[in-house]
Amino acid sequence: MSGERARRGARGVAVDLGVFAIGVFAYLFIAGERLASEMPSPPWLFDVDMATGLLALPLLWMRRRWPTQAAVPLILASTYSETIAFPLLVMLYAVVVRRPLRTAAWVYAGSMASAAVYMTLRPEELGLGASIALGVSLHAAVAGWGLFSRYRRQLEARAAQAEQDERERARQRARDELARELHDMLGHRLSLLSLHAGGMEYRPDAPPEELARAAGVVREQSQLAMRDLREIIAILRAPIGELPQPRMSDLRELVEEARPAMRIELAEDVDGDVPERSGRTAYRIVQEALTNARKHAEDAPVMITVEGRAEDGLSVTVVNGPGRDSGPASGSGHGLIGLEERAALAGGRLEYGSTADGGWRVHAWLPWTA
Repeated sequence: MSGERARRGARGVAVDLGVFAIGVFAYLFIAGERLASEMPSPPWLFDVDMATGLLALPLLWMRRRWPTQAAVPLILASTYSETIAFPLLVMLYAVVVRRPLRTAAWVYAGSMASAAVYMTLRPEELGLGASIALGVSLHAAVAGWGLFSRYRRQLEARAAQAEQDERERARQRARDELARELHDMLGHRLSLLSLHAGGMEYRPDAPPEELARAAGVVREQSQLAMRDLREIIAILRAPIGELPQPRMSDLRELVEEARPAMRIELAEDVDGDVPERSGRTAYRIVQEALTNARKHAEDAPVMITVEGRAEDGLSVTVVNGPGRDSGPASGSGHGLIGLEERAALAGGRLEYGSTADGGWRVHAWLPWTA
């Protein structure tokens, strides 16, 4: 951003120098033409005109910040001075571009009125009619150019604002996706804790080895949950582009974490590296499906099948058998609705429903795209 500002600043200085150089040239050209032709009457008016034009040149540097304030003395002086013609037209252009149209209309009208006074006091060889036509044409051309530049700047500003709004919407979408990520992650951890803690509560007479194993899982998952909470705080403070995201290669680790509490089989047949976006979506689909299976069919086996290749896309299927609370109720929460949205955002589709034996099936197809 600082480099862009430096470039804009350098370009602005170059334009200012160019405008000032043209103003000096126009001043010298008009003075030379007047010396080579008939001098004004009275003769001292020429000296006053030269001094006025020389004093008007520094006003060109005010056209960006104070164009209206600089235009007023130029309009007054243009009733008798011809050497300020260029600074006056430049200031008229600046007012049309940078100030409200109402102000630009008043400056334009004042400039035209001063031109009429000048033509009356200092008639030219062209005649009054030709001089008026020339003055009107110059003012109209400059005002028209200013209106065109004003409209172009407005379009550029609207385009920049639209781009900024789109970036804000993209950030918001990323934040919404992050919220779903955090929901899935914590839901996965807490469901494991609930499952093992419930087993210890309802089976106090279990063998010591089994109770110790369940207590170890509770302790491990509690530590992982605390780690996840610390990561959440770090994630919410981090820029969007730095958010850590799961990948397809993390799927086996997810299954291994859940395996002590569930009967899970994982079958993978993937040819090539799964694109990042599709792999992340597949990971979240499996994570949510396992969480639902633990909640609604904790004693049922789960089969996870992942197949994919570049020409066919990525297919993910999670099927759990019937449990104590399986069936349509297992899909009644917001998790599967969120998975549908997630799959749609990735360009894929998601299907879910009961199986013939009373279990539950989640199937997703995702494109082989990044």
